[in-house]
Amino acid sequence: MNIEIPEGKDPIQYVWGEMVPGIGPAASNLSLAVYAHTTLGLREFEAARLRVAQLNGCLFCLDWRTERDGQKVEEGFADAVTEWRTTDAFDDRTRLAAEYAERYILDHHGLDEDFWTRMAAHYTQAEIVELSMCIGSWLAFGRLNRVLGLDAMCVLPHSGATP
Repeated sequence: MNIEIPEGKDPIQYVWGEMVPGIGPAASNLSLAVYAHTTLGLREFEAARLRVAQLNGCLFCLDWRTERDGQKVEEGFADAVTEWRTTDAFDDRTRLAAEYAERYILDHHGLDEDFWTRMAAHYTQAEIVELSMCIGSWLAFGRLNRVLGLDAMCVLPHSGATP
């Protein structure tokens, strides 16, 4: 579906703000918060984010690379995320982040004791909660933008920062 955008309106600001003013700005703030306040390392953060983007099919999210202190993940990182099971480019935390993102989206009922034991060996409980919130945000908002046809023109509503 493509939402009809009035002439001269920014599509993202219109849909995320004007159409649903009680929800859109709050959703935008959550979306921005996962970038502004994360304590996760860049590689595990991006592995989870990119795996969500790959599964959602959000065009903007697939092209986006998070930058921290002038650093981004290396060229080819997205390909490694696709091959998270077999790539030698990932440490255990990064591989688990990609696995968790995939399972969160495709098989959340299948997150068994073995998986949680592996996660707990590499992540604190606070980091697991944080990663879960990040994945949930990317799942919801990336999918919303994709389903409504906004992903080809995605710029987050203005609240002083971009992801």
